[in-house]
Amino acid sequence: MQKPSLPPDRCFGPDPAQKEIARHLHGLTAELPLICPHGHVDARMFSDPDYSFGSPADLLIIPDHYVTRMLYSQGIPLEKLGVPRRDGGPVETDHRRIWQLFAENFFLFRGTPSGLWLTHELSEVFGVEEKLDGGSAGRVYDHIAAQLATPAFRPRAMFERFRIEVLSTTDAAADPLAAHKEIRDSGWKGRVIPCFRPDAVVNIEAPGWRSAVDALANAAGLEIHSHTDFIRALENRRAFFRTMGAKAADHGVIEAFTTELTGAEAEALFQRALRGKLEPDDARRFTAHMLMEFARMSVEDGLVMQLHAGALRNHNEAVFERFGTDKGCDIPVAGEFTRGLRPLLTKFGNDPRLMLILFTLDEATYARELAPLAGHYPALRVGPAWWFHDSLNGMTRYREQIVETAGLHNTAGFNDDTRAFPSIPARHDLSRRVDANWIAGLVVRGIVGMDDAEEMIRDTAYRLAKKTYRLE
Repeated sequence: MQKPSLPPDRCFGPDPAQKEIARHLHGLTAELPLICPHGHVDARMFSDPDYSFGSPADLLIIPDHYVTRMLYSQGIPLEKLGVPRRDGGPVETDHRRIWQLFAENFFLFRGTPSGLWLTHELSEVFGVEEKLDGGSAGRVYDHIAAQLATPAFRPRAMFERFRIEVLSTTDAAADPLAAHKEIRDSGWKGRVIPCFRPDAVVNIEAPGWRSAVDALANAAGLEIHSHTDFIRALENRRAFFRTMGAKAADHGVIEAFTTELTGAEAEALFQRALRGKLEPDDARRFTAHMLMEFARMSVEDGLVMQLHAGALRNHNEAVFERFGTDKGCDIPVAGEFTRGLRPLLTKFGNDPRLMLILFTLDEATYARELAPLAGHYPALRVGPAWWFHDSLNGMTRYREQIVETAGLHNTAGFNDDTRAFPSIPARHDLSRRVDANWIAGLVVRGIVGMDDAEEMIRDTAYRLAKKTYRLE
């Protein structure tokens, strides 16, 4: 029986001196809990103490676009992976067949972060002792299914086993946060908090925008007939999210462009949106204006403002029309921050009450823009390597290009940004290994001493995220 490849020194460089230091630094992170300040885990799995993940395919394949996009790229239809169609059309329902297909193609993930995460997850979380392939697929499936049937593999038990100190979900502006209320009322001590995500009501050219505004009005208990009403409703919902423990808001945009409209301009644009009579560039200008409004709100109410820029959503129209959003079809585009954020930073960038975390999918902006900006403006931090760059090489490039200019303490620590709850410890472990290796490189080159290195690894693994997201 071939064992999974999970050597204890994985991700550390080949230099013996650096590897020894990296091993020591990584060992220090074992004492640290996990801070998960941004992610997409469903809060409902913690509101029900008897929640079941379902089958291994339900848990590890069907909902994970990191997995399905790789298989789709090799010509495997999403229907064969059990991904539900928007029209309710037929898809594979035999989860053993789905798992077998996945296992036969597991070799596709060699050298990818998904391959590292999944191998860690199978071995360390589920105790799988053989390498996953077509021959072992049935045995591995049965082993995981048996584990998932036990109380130890309920989400609350796994939350405690993973030593998660706090986990943030991501929730629409109109979400009633019923699951969060149930968690709170249950008396369970796990800290699961919401994050305010208003994208659905900001993207005025989206087909469902008017319905999202109606839902916002209903949730806020207000009628929305004007831009002023709209702003009041958003402020109302942010206040509610804060009562439920929220510490941050999140904004996904294609570009980090900001501008401040006059009251009359904002009102006229909003009325055009209500009538469905948008003019060219209205959507871009409205989003840019709302980022200014949200920065102002964050100054006033203290919610950390996250800005995720650079993803062109649903690039594959055929997959979007057949299966909907979040199916692995989002593609990065070139980014720009220096000019685009200047109006916002001119107004709020020097205000210590604002904490604005910038994320990018364009690595070319790291050294050219993000590091110099965060290395100057008190309100800015650079978010961790995100999405396509949440990898061994991506995180290494991030550290090498950001820290020399911005300094370590103008970065935001790590967040796992995942829907796949059991992968959380694997993602944190990979990040901690990359940082241990990077810091060890600084030690062997005489740039920092061992005492400073030990403080730095505790910062990157735990303290920076806790401080940046105001989770003390």
